[in-house]
Amino acid sequence: AITQKLAMTTLSEDRVAKEAAKMEKAMSKEEARMARELEKKMSSKVVIKRVERNKRKCVTSVFGLDVFGVDLKKTAKTFANHFACGGSVSKNPQGLDEIVVQGDFSEEILELICKNHPEVPRDNIELTEEKKPKKVAA
Repeated sequence: AITQKLAMTTLSEDRVAKEAAKMEKAMSKEEARMARELEKKMSSKVVIKRVERNKRKCVTSVFGLDVFGVDLKKTAKTFANHFACGGSVSKNPQGLDEIVVQGDFSEEILELICKNHPEVPRDNIELTEEKKPKKVAA
């Protein structure tokens, strides 16, 4: 009877050791996943683009905020209220979400993002301007 109890205790010790090894492996996997996620965040860019529509009208599109965990609908509403203009979330040609604000507010949007969303590093924000090619008169 004593030898059976001894055998049972060694089995339970083996189980405990296996469980500890599993937990250690799970923790290391979680840490690696977090490190990859952080690296992805730091390598991604937020692009604020001024797109000319016609003659003197233009829109400002903000792309890449979703990577940093920013709620796009709330941010679009904030932009629209702050600048007293139309702001919405739409799909860009690549099929990803972007915020479109009516009017040229690229500099102001940059400042507002830096103020309201400290999780987005300023170095990762890029300002670009896109103009339609002029029609050549024949």
